[in-house]
Amino acid sequence: MVSCLADDSTRRKKGTDMRVWMILLSLMSTLAPAFADERVPAIGDEIGELRFKDIRGLQRSLADLGKKRAYVFVFTTTQCPLVKRTFPKLIELDAKFGPQDVQIVAVNVGAEDTIRDMAAQAIEYDASFPFVKDTDLSCAKRMGVQRTPEVAVLDANSKLVYRGRVDDQLRLGGARPEPTRRDLEEALRELLAGQAVSVATTTVDGCLLTTPEPLAADRPAPTFHKEVASILNRRCVNCHRPGTAAPFALLDYKDAAANAEMLAEVVIDQRMPPWFANPKHGKFQNDPSLTREERDTLVRWVRTGRTAGDPQDAPPPPKFDDSKWRIGEPDLVISMLLEESIPATGYVPYRHLLLPHVFLADTWLEAVEIRPDNPAVVHHCNMAYVTAQGVGIETFITGYVPGGQPLDLGRFDNGVAYLVPKLAGLGLQIHFTTTGKPEKCRISVGLRFPRRVVEKRLHHFLLDPHRIQIPPGHGAYAMRSSRTLDHDTTLLGLFTHMHVRGKDMTFFADAPGQPRETLLQIPNYNFGWQLGYEIEPGTKRLPKGTRVEAIAHFDNSAFNPYNPDPKRTVPWGQQSYDEMFNGYVFYVVDDEKLNVAVDPKTGQVKR
Repeated sequence: MVSCLADDSTRRKKGTDMRVWMILLSLMSTLAPAFADERVPAIGDEIGELRFKDIRGLQRSLADLGKKRAYVFVFTTTQCPLVKRTFPKLIELDAKFGPQDVQIVAVNVGAEDTIRDMAAQAIEYDASFPFVKDTDLSCAKRMGVQRTPEVAVLDANSKLVYRGRVDDQLRLGGARPEPTRRDLEEALRELLAGQAVSVATTTVDGCLLTTPEPLAADRPAPTFHKEVASILNRRCVNCHRPGTAAPFALLDYKDAAANAEMLAEVVIDQRMPPWFANPKHGKFQNDPSLTREERDTLVRWVRTGRTAGDPQDAPPPPKFDDSKWRIGEPDLVISMLLEESIPATGYVPYRHLLLPHVFLADTWLEAVEIRPDNPAVVHHCNMAYVTAQGVGIETFITGYVPGGQPLDLGRFDNGVAYLVPKLAGLGLQIHFTTTGKPEKCRISVGLRFPRRVVEKRLHHFLLDPHRIQIPPGHGAYAMRSSRTLDHDTTLLGLFTHMHVRGKDMTFFADAPGQPRETLLQIPNYNFGWQLGYEIEPGTKRLPKGTRVEAIAHFDNSAFNPYNPDPKRTVPWGQQSYDEMFNGYVFYVVDDEKLNVAVDPKTGQVKR
């Protein structure tokens, strides 16, 4: 399919280029539309229910948008140049008609666009209206849309009242200085005035929709034992096995076949393995993402009959460390004295507990793991050391989230360790979640001491603007916070924490005399998967004077499926019905050379 259009510079090119575009246009006109054999809905048809996925991968419908006077569906991809040039127009229209109860929705139909790509596009253009994914083109078919950025407008009764372009300014191969007719705007004005839309269809220039590629009949179908099991062993079973927080195991054919459709869905959406960083920015050593080939193999196996194959082709069974600890056998384990009781339903206020241990001397830690004996009830748990002066952001050590990794500084292989000062204890802040029945849980903490000379101390700072006041109904309320580095540093990791209105967070670095760099972008933040992002060792050095900034958006709209109350102005607060903005930055100071010899049995400095 032809999916690339010229930009404004094309107008200045020679006649040869215009002839090329005319040939391309001729080719495009001869290509069959994605669904030419189906009846194209007519103006005045009731479209009925529409289904699509939001930036979190959740199935949504037209009803989830609420009762509106008009719905404007703009079909998009991340690649079509005409779509990119149209977004500023849509944002202007949203500002003008949004207050008049008109809902604009960007509907992504890119065959190669992921949900994460779609979410990142919303950040790129600073759009606050919803972005959704039409994976199977069912929405496009229902509204008769064949190109991007084609628009379909529905009235309050979901009747199709307009289909066509935004205006006539942007055309194939060039653009007018100004539109001669603002077709979408005129259609909305007439609709809101109770009039019939005078020009209900217009011609659209843009990229033809591409249907999902069918499975090639000449390719052999993968089998579980030969192709699939090795992928699951490599990428999935560390979590998907008994005794973990995962909802089902994937250790054998029976397990995988029983959950095959769910497996295919989360792989296509790239919801699993859980990872939310935009791959265009930064390299992270703990990225568990599947390769394109691995994704295709898993989906193809599901779509071609879930064949078991020959057990003789099976890879060796996965081996798991005999220790229940992911950091290896700890040198010291500290457990809560008593079990905590969790009710069957409702909100559980944060619980703050001190562990029964006091460090009698300065103690260096190389690895720390927080381990609940009932992970199903722990949404997250933060740990900090506590002294006679109390506890604060500067005493934070690490946290636990399902699917996350424990703190293991040995992975950086640079002699870095964390220092717990003399006479400190360990405190936990625990967010329990209910499961529908009464539960109990006891949390233990495993500590591993350094086996090598400590050269550097782990440092961190927190970007945390407390003055949060998120307006009612806002779909992408922006907040930002920054800090300037006072040393040459090497970044080790980044972590973000928000609550259920958190939509995205991006970390930037503004180094002196250098262009702005994106360190990490989390386009579709998920409250259920608060992951840390470990930067590949030694790959990200920032000089003194670099300003590190985090920008986050919060979705306080009714379309946010987790929003407790879209009519409320949301303040800062620890409970999830309020909000937080936490951007953690972990680093070491480049010129620090501690040369501290540590007793590996105690973590204390050797005398």
